[in-house]
Amino acid sequence: MATRRLYLARHGAADALGELTDIGRRQAALLGERLAGVPVDAVWHSPLPRAVASARELARHLPDVPVTEAAELVDHVPYVPSAAETPPSWAGFFDGYDDAEAASGRGLAEALVARFAKVPGATAEGARRDTREVLVTHAYQIAWLVRHALDAPPSRWLGLNSADTALTVIDYRDGLPPTLVMFNDMSHLPPDLRWTGFPEGVRP
Repeated sequence: MATRRLYLARHGAADALGELTDIGRRQAALLGERLAGVPVDAVWHSPLPRAVASARELARHLPDVPVTEAAELVDHVPYVPSAAETPPSWAGFFDGYDDAEAASGRGLAEALVARFAKVPGATAEGARRDTREVLVTHAYQIAWLVRHALDAPPSRWLGLNSADTALTVIDYRDGLPPTLVMFNDMSHLPPDLRWTGFPEGVRP
């Protein structure tokens, strides 16, 4: 049974302009070192600069692995919940999102799932093999894929945050529900580089 394993990672720490910082580069390099022993088939990244730079940094430790942009990985709100679905702590966050923006976000979320959240495709010879792909993306996209893997209601992407360069792993196999192997794992980072990307008040 062929397995598609996705290694999902948020980009490294970025500045207010969305550019990778020195800390972000260190985080991405350490993630690359962690993945160096994995037979990775491809690295995909969001079009945004902080994800592009993170993917290139970690890919230095994965020689000969193709690194490619995937528009579906761009940062966006995947689902705008109704008022009844919105937790009190998120009240006001979605103010200003009109129907067109909400529909665009849903479309991108559907495209993300359709492209990556599935079993491996067949080769030219008709066979299927295990694949391992790294997706360098953003917190909301990781949350959406985790929500999808768990078959949770659409609004449950809310509150599923990921630290910068934390690792989440999901497996997809024929005839089985997706398996969430790990979520928000930071064991490749030293303590002083962990939990960036989380608000100060919610860090352990």
